[in-house]
Parts: sequence; structure tokens; C-alpha cells
Amino acid sequence: MEVLKVENLCKVYGKGENEVRAVDGVSFSVPRGQMVAIVGASGSGKSTLLHMIGAVDRPTSGKIFLDGQDVFQQNNRELAIFRRRQVGLIYQFYNLIPVLTAEENITLPLLMDGRKPDTAHLEQILDMLGLKERRDHLPSQMSGGQQQRVSIGRAIFTSPQVILADEPTGNLDSKNSAEIMELFRRSNRELNQTILIITHDENIADQCDRIIVLSDGKIISDEAKSSPKEADSHAV
Repeated sequence: MEVLKVENLCKVYGKGENEVRAVDGVSFSVPRGQMVAIVGASGSGKSTLLHMIGAVDRPTSGKIFLDGQDVFQQNNRELAIFRRRQVGLIYQFYNLIPVLTAEENITLPLLMDGRKPDTAHLEQILDMLGLKERRDHLPSQMSGGQQQRVSIGRAIFTSPQVILADEPTGNLDSKNSAEIMELFRRSNRELNQTILIITHDENIADQCDRIIVLSDGKIISDEAKSSPKEADSHAV
């Protein structure tokens, strides 16, 4: 069952001779529980596409459906709620609140929504992230890898429909990158999270179920691979 559907999506900047089509007629769908890599050269439209899927930016034309809902039929207030509840965003530079602890950063979207965090679920997430001993630490007291773990926790804590990660390992060394990818795989496997990852790293892309390649705002390749979950089941 598809959780995400993108139909003829376009994002145009400027007019006439200065017109730039950052995303140009992109269409694809993603089944629930799939982990997808979106790759392409700098300027290919990857981040613009991700920001539109996450309702951070509005498309010039085209539609995005999340769990059957036409995302941009909502008003600005509804879109703000949509971003908090239905989409988990992860960035290269973490975007944590510096005066909040790891636990507070993770639970912030839920608190902003006026909901009380589930203690058992919080403990599960902290355990998955390996952050139980760091729960009361501020971002400045944590390494880059630990801060990215907190940002992942913040993204998955509300159990959103889709996790969107923009170069999530781009600021990390190879060891921390491998640990972050293992967290994504666990989240995908254990929580059945649907995950879209923008990356320049071929090794990161190869660990996903599917690779979509963008060039000049268009999809030039869309390759499905053997799912890690399927591979695990065959190995049993």
C-alpha cells in the first residue's frame, strides 16, 4: 500500500530568461515501510523535492498525497499541524534547540502539539538510540553523532507517516555514519517507518530498498533493490 504519492511535481524560480525549474514534472509513489535513497549532483533538485514533500515549501504545480491526503489542500495552520504529526525531518546540521536536553529535544514536537509524551515509548526510543545515559545532556555536551541521534529521535518519536532525511550523515565520520544508517534500518524494520534519504554517498544509497536518481529536476533512474527486510527473512 502506498503511503506517499507525488504527481507531476514542479518548482519554478524566476521568470523568462531567469526561470529555473528546480523540480520538473517529478512523479513517483512509495509503499509503506520502504527506505528510499534520492541521489543526484548538487543542484539536481533533491533538497527542493524533499522540502515540498515535507510541506516546508509549496510546489509551483503538481500534487503530493500522504496516506491519501492531498497535502497542499490544507491551509497554513493545518500544514503546521501536518508537519508536526505526519512528517519527521532530519537535517545534516541537526537543528537542535541548544537550551534543551536530549530528552526535551526529542519530545518537543509532541509538546508543541499539546500532547503528553508516552513514557514507555520514550524509553524505547532512547534505548534504540543509545541515549539513555545522555538524556539530560545539552547538545553542546554531545558529539556530532549523538546530536544526530537526538534529531532522529525527534523525527521518529511522533510515529509520523514519513521520515525525510536531508544528507543526515554528511557532517559525520564513517563510524558515526554507519551507526546512523543502522538506526535508520532499525527504525525501518522495527517501527515500519517509511524513510526517504537524500545522500551523495553511494554506500548509504546502496543500503536502501530503492534508489531514485535526479538530474536537472527530473527523475532519470528509479531502481528498486532487494529489501534488507526481505534479505533478513530469507536468512532465517
